[in-house]
Amino acid sequence: LKLQFLYFIGHKMTQRVNEFSQPIGPEVPGWKEVPHPGHVSMTGRYARVEPIAVNHVDDLFAAFKDDPSVWTYNRGYGPFETPESLREWVEGASGVDEQPYFAIINQDTNKAVGMASYMRINQAQGLLEVGSITFSPHLQRTRAATEAMYLMMSHVFELGYRRYEWKCDSLNEPSCRAAERFGFTAEGVFRQAIVYKGRNRDTAWFSILDSEWPAMQRAFKAWLEPSNFNAEGQQLTKLSALRETHAQAA
Repeated sequence: LKLQFLYFIGHKMTQRVNEFSQPIGPEVPGWKEVPHPGHVSMTGRYARVEPIAVNHVDDLFAAFKDDPSVWTYNRGYGPFETPESLREWVEGASGVDEQPYFAIINQDTNKAVGMASYMRINQAQGLLEVGSITFSPHLQRTRAATEAMYLMMSHVFELGYRRYEWKCDSLNEPSCRAAERFGFTAEGVFRQAIVYKGRNRDTAWFSILDSEWPAMQRAFKAWLEPSNFNAEGQQLTKLSALRETHAQAA
């Protein structure tokens, strides 16, 4: 009953019932399979998101080499001790449809400073996860980081996806905070979901829905405007405040 209550409150809807007086979900008229997100480049004012390739290796190795802590919660790869080991991984990861990997480029320096991917892609149901997010110290807490995440989610919703997920180790507080800052809704924790690196992972789940995206997109665009930053580069209005304003106006 509690779950049903939270579901209908979150959807702000009147409960539908079938001919047996049982509650059922809202109709999804004309639903059809959505396209694969592909290996596409996405360009913004501060960041560029490109399919990962060997030409990114030197930049990425330089960006990550001084902070091995970025790999603590990463399941699939890293740390890389040499440029050659990173190159070998990139060669295997690039062009894979099951999990398209991307390099995140700082537009000011034209250097790759982070990575992310689309994963658990379900075209039939219109959902996927943004994952394997690895931000170097040069990308963390920057406008480029926010814009890169905006570009990746915007691309997905433009293709017609209904649900965009973010999952992480529940002990990874920076990732949990980032998900909430970007506007993801916390959905709970799957206990003992994964064993990785010889240890347990309870997985925190977050999501954004297509119905939430229009207001969120306006908030992202407003936050990313140069006028939202002072001469020292500090934000004037928080993303969360802009999101609340645009949600209320929707």
